[in-house]
Amino acid sequence: MSNLRGFLWYWLPVLLWMGIIFSFSSDTHSQQHSGGLFEPLLRWLFPSMSPDTIGHIHHVIRKVGHLTEYAILGLLLWRALHRSKTGLPDWSWPKVGGTLLVVFLYASTDEWHQRYVPGRTPLVSDVFIDTGGAAIGLLVLWIRHLRKMSRPNGK
Repeated sequence: MSNLRGFLWYWLPVLLWMGIIFSFSSDTHSQQHSGGLFEPLLRWLFPSMSPDTIGHIHHVIRKVGHLTEYAILGLLLWRALHRSKTGLPDWSWPKVGGTLLVVFLYASTDEWHQRYVPGRTPLVSDVFIDTGGAAIGLLVLWIRHLRKMSRPNGK
């Protein structure tokens, strides 16, 4: 029973988040559809903004979304691989590499999946943005680890 509880506690959040990312790869979350939300909002907030600028901001918002969703995936994967029982796990470079490899592979399969979704375009650059998002999440974790280690009692 302990193995099942461990799976549910550590790996179920990873799998659920991967499912959420997969759902974001559908046509309903394509640039054309999200533009129907962001672009009118930007036009309302900034009526004199040019359509090119609005399009650029929409593009940046979408890429920040990639960074964020994959930063969360990276942290969830790190947690599952490390199986930490404390708030701040000890740092492990091999587990960082394993986490980034899994994120890279998942991002690659997500882009490959988009090849078969109408209205979506697979981009190799998105794989690198996604992997970079996970790296940013792990960088934040590493900074927290360094701060913990610099305290006199290590807490």
